[in-house]
Amino acid sequence: MKNDFTRGKIVPALVRFVFPIMFAMLIQSLYGAVDLMIVGQFSDAANVSAVSVGSQLMHSLTMVITELAVGTTVLLGQYIGQQRQEACGPVVGATVFSFTIMGLVLAVAMQWLAAPAARLLNAPAEAFSQTVAYTRICCGGAVFIVAYNILGSVFRGIGDAKLPLVTVAIAAVFNVFGDLLFVAGLHMGAAGAAIATVMAQALSVALSFVIIRRRGMPFPFSRRDIGFHRKVIGRILRLGAPIALQDLLVSISFLIIMAIVNRLGVVASAGIGVAEKLCGFIMLLPSAFSQAMSSFVAQNYGAGRMIRAERALRWGIGLSFVCSLALGYLAFFQGVPLSSIFSPDMDVCRASAEYLKAYGIDCLLTSFLFCFIGFFNGISRTAFVMVQGIAGAFGVRVPLSILFSHIQPVSIFRIGLATPSSSFVQIVLCFIYFFRCRREYKSTPSWRE
Repeated sequence: MKNDFTRGKIVPALVRFVFPIMFAMLIQSLYGAVDLMIVGQFSDAANVSAVSVGSQLMHSLTMVITELAVGTTVLLGQYIGQQRQEACGPVVGATVFSFTIMGLVLAVAMQWLAAPAARLLNAPAEAFSQTVAYTRICCGGAVFIVAYNILGSVFRGIGDAKLPLVTVAIAAVFNVFGDLLFVAGLHMGAAGAAIATVMAQALSVALSFVIIRRRGMPFPFSRRDIGFHRKVIGRILRLGAPIALQDLLVSISFLIIMAIVNRLGVVASAGIGVAEKLCGFIMLLPSAFSQAMSSFVAQNYGAGRMIRAERALRWGIGLSFVCSLALGYLAFFQGVPLSSIFSPDMDVCRASAEYLKAYGIDCLLTSFLFCFIGFFNGISRTAFVMVQGIAGAFGVRVPLSILFSHIQPVSIFRIGLATPSSSFVQIVLCFIYFFRCRREYKSTPSWRE
């Protein structure tokens, strides 16, 4: 076992686990960021818009797979907390089997659906063909994207955040060279960026399998475990499907916002794309705490140590909030300099900066929200995670975005404020549900340690 989170001091264990996750997410975010940066320097605004719209669509599709795999993370964590290592092998095998099929289906389906998706997102006419090409190429490598994410979910579940960090770091370097070759050297624009990204993901997966083969797994596992284990897959999906559905609908809400902004023209579209890339970095820390919280709480939930799980939640919120103060300041007050990293066009940078101000507010709120989500995932309350996410997305974010887009003069900052408004409502729901759950497990004597 790599990390046993049911014993020892909470803060050092949590920090040691969070930072490898955060750095792996940081490096993974660099894939799209480097794409946008190099395309911005060596291509025109149409290609920048294509990468921003296409990568947002890819992010939405990838996040659905990632959130489905949370079921694997939680289930492994709970089995480890219960000292049931013999049950872990079938979980990993069922995950490999089912998610490989998902990747193949996605790769084939998106070759036909890429163009309709670009139309639904109101991709600017100047960038439409590039957006379709970027999406088709990225989805053609969906098996590698899916494989990378399920490997990460498995190793987070057993408390190992370092292996995904090592493999993605090596692949990120390869992605930079690929972008320089295909975009700067061969002038392939958005399509070249997509090719480099897929090749980098494939390398990351290959490296992961080489390392796993050499060092083995911390529980019994063989090729015989890989297959259609109906009951195990059912448990994984029951845990992961509500989160995935929630994330899909939340992503759709952001795509709706992008479609609203895309009607304002190619400069606004490119600006939002740049802002979304920067937001990926701004939200890394709270997102890392959310993933770490799922694994930390799942082990303690399995061991019946809910007081310890609560303490981890409080520490996670506190640490995440303190760090997010600096990130919020940069997003709110330094949007133009940050945006200029990705585009030399000052009109694009100013549009991006306006949207980033809203994220500067939101990153403070997500310090609470994401830790709560990780906590509820860890105790198998994923249905509530789905409900609060949908309520925030379609009860607050989308209606406010539509409303603000009709107030003249149209303000990108005002449209962006729909996101922190949604986060605030979701936090209120999380506090209410947390105290309800607390009453339930406090009444169970075996969970009072």
